[in-house]
Amino acid sequence: MVHNRHPLDSSVRLTPLSELVDHYDGLLCDIWGVIHNGGAAFNDAVDALCRTRAGGRFVILITNAPRLSKDIYPQLARFGVPREAFDTIITSGDVTAHLVADQPDLPLFHFGPARDQSILEGLANPIVGISDAKLCLLTGPLDDTIETVEIYHSLLKEMRDNAVEMICANPDLVVRSGKRMVICAGSIAQYYRQLGGTVAFAGKPEPAIYRESLKRAATLMGRDALKGRLLAIGDGLPTDIKGAADNGFDAYFVAGGIHAKEFGPLNVADNAVKAVSNIKNRFIGLNLVGVCDQLVWN
Repeated sequence: MVHNRHPLDSSVRLTPLSELVDHYDGLLCDIWGVIHNGGAAFNDAVDALCRTRAGGRFVILITNAPRLSKDIYPQLARFGVPREAFDTIITSGDVTAHLVADQPDLPLFHFGPARDQSILEGLANPIVGISDAKLCLLTGPLDDTIETVEIYHSLLKEMRDNAVEMICANPDLVVRSGKRMVICAGSIAQYYRQLGGTVAFAGKPEPAIYRESLKRAATLMGRDALKGRLLAIGDGLPTDIKGAADNGFDAYFVAGGIHAKEFGPLNVADNAVKAVSNIKNRFIGLNLVGVCDQLVWN
């Protein structure tokens, strides 16, 4: 793949989005941690996306939200993200629904809060309790206040003993909600795998959500979409940045999200250099074209 920009080198500095977008046809942008914090939009990020679209480029929001994309549109509106900021949304919930639909006869247990139940819409699987399940659709913790996955040890052990296959609709381990770090489905799935359970992951960094992104991009442009002409933006190293690296997209890292404590503010020069070095060492072959504390236009 031919890259549009040279990767960041030793002269690391914070790069505003305006210096990057001319090299791309569109953006694959994460949502939580990049354009809102779980309660309100980041105005500068919204402005940057609106300017991107005003300049003739598209914005596809790709998120590990374990719900169908139709539920994310009104949520973004409530948080203050205008419809002008993006073209379309793809969720890990969308991808998960397709994975479950391929096994319509298996009794299904939904492991997650009631707000995620839209993901069950249209599925032919019989919905059952844990003791009768052969397939578990995991969307998140039953209680957002839990601080450790071990609280579900006995439930997960029962699932493992019954050979229940788990499909994790949100590979995120944690997310920042306001000032709190909240455990996500990925942490539960990881623990289930450690117990010996079988787990399949949907969403970033897995390929399926990126394949769907390429299809959407092609539809928006009316021609085939090239990976080298799409920029992946996100704040999660194990999801957004790993996904870009594994699937061949250039990456733009937003450090002020879930890794804020790890790297500190990147407007401190040493922090930026250390962050870029750290990321490059973790993801060999990644084309990291920019870093920032928060997504901004200039």
